[in-house]
Amino acid sequence: MTSSLSVFLSREDYGPVVTSESVSAARRLVSQRDFDIVIINTPLKDEIGINFAIEIADSSSSSVMLLVKADMFDEVSYKMQDCGVFTLAKPVNSTVLGYSMKMMCSTRERLLRMEQKQKTFEEKLEEIKIVNRAKIILVENLSMSEEEAHKFIEKNAMNERKSKVFIAKKIISEYKKP
Repeated sequence: MTSSLSVFLSREDYGPVVTSESVSAARRLVSQRDFDIVIINTPLKDEIGINFAIEIADSSSSSVMLLVKADMFDEVSYKMQDCGVFTLAKPVNSTVLGYSMKMMCSTRERLLRMEQKQKTFEEKLEEIKIVNRAKIILVENLSMSEEEAHKFIEKNAMNERKSKVFIAKKIISEYKKP
């Protein structure tokens, strides 16, 4: 962001606002901390900023807005659309910018919820893999059927008041080959 853009942003609503005059300085900032929203007011001192917008969109969960000259808008916005970068033509009035910021905030919140659901799903999948690994060990080493192994893990989890994953990890560690 450049300092001229900060005028439109209320520090109460969108704080703290951090600005940078170049892509290289902005890259350093982005590598040091996460930002909910990144606004790139093209062109910047050392490069236009289009590739930087794509980098941020690809490598972070930040919402990215690119402000471009009106004569470049159609070409740039078409390219940015596939990358998930929101594009506005300059000059942009404060009302349009305000609505755009609210839309980006809503999109960011939705993305964060989806990331949390994915994380939860991945954790559940990992738990299933661990329990299945323990069942295989029981089937191979104690000649249990898969159903018996499943019931064995569930029963021990209930008796010890521990999770099935805890019991499964315990089984895996007991039968781990040195």
